[in-house]
Amino acid sequence: MSNLQYIFELLGTLLFAISGALAVRDHDADLFGATFTGFVTAIGGGTLRDIMLGSYPLTWISDIRFLYAIMLGALVSYLFFKSLVRLSRTFLFFDALGISLFTILGVEKALSLGVRPEIAAIMGMFSAVMGGVIRDTLINETPVLFRKEIYATACLSGAVLYLVLNRFEVDRDVNLIVSSALIFVVRMVALRFKLTLPNFKR
Repeated sequence: MSNLQYIFELLGTLLFAISGALAVRDHDADLFGATFTGFVTAIGGGTLRDIMLGSYPLTWISDIRFLYAIMLGALVSYLFFKSLVRLSRTFLFFDALGISLFTILGVEKALSLGVRPEIAAIMGMFSAVMGGVIRDTLINETPVLFRKEIYATACLSGAVLYLVLNRFEVDRDVNLIVSSALIFVVRMVALRFKLTLPNFKR
């Protein structure tokens, strides 16, 4: 694992922990409840991905720094909760950063385990979105995956770009940054202009 990839993984964990803790802002949750929500948001997608791929021990179990990143995220959310909540788009911003990092890391993890690129792209998306699905389910919200806004599609677009650039042997760190940036930009533009995919029902 490159240093940049490791930093991205810790940062993604931190950001998802913050987004998970902030998700309880409209609920009467205590500090433990907010921390737990942040915890499952941060590790949920990656844990399910690793279980499906048979990768053990799980990342957050084998490296204590990931648990520290989650605790730091919860602490930041607690200390600066009012300031963060006042910024109406803060939650969406942290979530978008989280999925952009986790998608590409999930793709790399899957590729390192020898799966086909198509499966790696799906695993990358799974890594990014399932933590949010678990988070929304816990707080009794409709999971963002099932709302009209572009979410998982942004993850898939970045995953595909990563695979294409990887095929052309683009520098790994450059690929990480560019592909993650695409996901973030697609997600934020979709939120800004309320872009959606066609409705399943006609």
